[in-house]
Amino acid sequence: MRCPFCGAEDTSVIDSRESEEGTRIRRRRRCMACEKRFTTYETIELRFPQVIKQDGNRVEFDRNKLYTSFTRALHKRPVPTEQVDAAMERIVQKLLSTGVQEITSRTIGEWVMQELYILDKVAYIRFASVYRSFEDIGDFQEVIREVQRPPSDSNE
Repeated sequence: MRCPFCGAEDTSVIDSRESEEGTRIRRRRRCMACEKRFTTYETIELRFPQVIKQDGNRVEFDRNKLYTSFTRALHKRPVPTEQVDAAMERIVQKLLSTGVQEITSRTIGEWVMQELYILDKVAYIRFASVYRSFEDIGDFQEVIREVQRPPSDSNE
């Protein structure tokens, strides 16, 4: 670590402490050249894959968009916030664990549909109607039949 005062590269760590949340480490350092002390913080840097939209554009993954998808589908539905947060976290963890640099928005949409299917069937149908661009009542009837099937016949 380069000294912010004199620019020397020879510094030593005097003390290290983990934050209460466990998300970063605070390090007290001393410059071997000028003897001044300074503090650095080490944090985890998560690299989400780029999302490839249907039109081919690439955008950064946006957790707020994921949240918006859930809240719109679950509007006025009796699903506890904790369950929604857990579902979102499962998707984020799945996204991080793929290890890929790019992922299609369609894949993320399918994951959202899987989570909504478990959380609330009405929300699942709402999301599916927009996500799959339903054109007529037949599309709705098909997805309603899908959620009414016994669990052994579904694609869970």
